[in-house]
Amino acid sequence: MIAIVPARGGSKGLPGKNIKNLCGKPLIAYTLEAALKSKEIERVIVSTDSQEIASIAKQYGAEVPFLRPACLAEDETSAVDVYLHAVEYLMNLSGHSIPKFAVLLPTVPLRDENEIDAAVRMFKEKDATTLISVVEADVPVSWYYCMDETGTVRNAGFDTINIMRNRQKNSKYYIPNGAIYVLDYHLLKEKRTYYARDTLGYIMTRTKSVDIDTIEDFEYVEYLVKKGKST
Repeated sequence: MIAIVPARGGSKGLPGKNIKNLCGKPLIAYTLEAALKSKEIERVIVSTDSQEIASIAKQYGAEVPFLRPACLAEDETSAVDVYLHAVEYLMNLSGHSIPKFAVLLPTVPLRDENEIDAAVRMFKEKDATTLISVVEADVPVSWYYCMDETGTVRNAGFDTINIMRNRQKNSKYYIPNGAIYVLDYHLLKEKRTYYARDTLGYIMTRTKSVDIDTIEDFEYVEYLVKKGKST
């Protein structure tokens, strides 16, 4: 299975985050090293519009067979289009179909090769259409409230039957963490979705699920990496 690592050059929340130095290595290096160590991943392809990111990705052993067109590197660009572009480029180049492929976001650096292997094996064993890595939500959806312009709060209307239940007795909910996707090319092309009736959820811990979007996220991951090295 191939793994696509999408890493555009522009980032408004944290400029240059994909190659920002994280404890001695560019952020993207953590994902590339994990993918390259994975027994289930055969090729690691970086999709980027940046020559600098491409150069760094190659230094760490990834393939960068193309530079992503500028039109696919905007803030509003759909991730679906980025993945389809990468897969279709590779299929046109090789003449071989790629029915399934993995996506590993570089902003989730604490996911390692063991997580990748376990997720892909789970996907293969259960013969699913797609797989999404998830993390348990911090709070139940029944605790979500809206606030109007006067400051008055009201329940958002999700799972209202459990509004007053203690957290321990409430249902568990999960959200995608961006660490690992196993996607179906035809489903993505035709329906533009990651989800099918048999989509599997691969559960990960909160620590390994941290997705860097802000400087606070980055500093937290930096702390976790340093803590891991010290122990």
